[in-house]
Amino acid sequence: MSSPGIGADQREGRKGGGASATLRKISDGAANVAIKEPGRFFALCLDTGRAAFRWPFQWREFIEQAWFIVSVTVVPTMLVAIPFGGILSLQVGGLIRQLGAQSYTGATAVVAIVREASPLVTSLLVAGAAGSAMCADIGSRKIREEIDAMEVLGINPLHRLVVPRTLACAFVALFLNGLVSVVGLIGGYVFNVMLQDGTPGAYLASFNAIAQLPDLLQAELKAFVFGITAGLVAAYKGLNAKGGPKGVGDAVNQTVVITFMLLFLENFILSTLYFQFVPQKGM
Repeated sequence: MSSPGIGADQREGRKGGGASATLRKISDGAANVAIKEPGRFFALCLDTGRAAFRWPFQWREFIEQAWFIVSVTVVPTMLVAIPFGGILSLQVGGLIRQLGAQSYTGATAVVAIVREASPLVTSLLVAGAAGSAMCADIGSRKIREEIDAMEVLGINPLHRLVVPRTLACAFVALFLNGLVSVVGLIGGYVFNVMLQDGTPGAYLASFNAIAQLPDLLQAELKAFVFGITAGLVAAYKGLNAKGGPKGVGDAVNQTVVITFMLLFLENFILSTLYFQFVPQKGM
């Protein structure tokens, strides 16, 4: 007959082992998220930067990917920019009217749309539409072992697939940013003139009261950086996809979420640096 003490010790040992295993899994997961994954992503960024200067450049892949990104982002970008500009015009116009400076509605709309709204809308559309499609394409190649086959044949997947796609995202983001600015300002003009009884002349005449050329330049820089980030995150998640089609779907979801988080962080950093080094224009 077994002793009760021995059985109790064994049960306590099993409980202790289960608790320690759970803590070990949690610590390993936290270390993976905090150290390993950022390290691998940073290594991919460095390798992609080196591969970007290798010759020959994949012009055909670059043009095809740029056209694909344009085809899936131009119409949604315009549809998002119109209400975005209208909402900003309504909100800012109401505040400006309360302050008794309705003639500066156009200036505030330009600053809000060109400086902040247009690069954010561009980046969200590029990350959500183009980045997810890019991750799905590279991830499907990964689970079909096409990436491994390219490496066996001596073809660098970063140079062949990642570099042209990432540069295509950044290149298209520059033009989408200008499109969002123009469409947003037109939407703000229509909403201000029709719904707030603003005067067209005052809206247009106050464009350069607060806004300045560096505002547009920093918006273009933001769009370029956001496009590079979206392409790199999509490529990283696609190259590390595993587990079949479900793994590719999970990688696409993670790409969108991670890219959005990085974009808002980068937007905060770039805006802070801009306000620190570029003097603002007074009225």
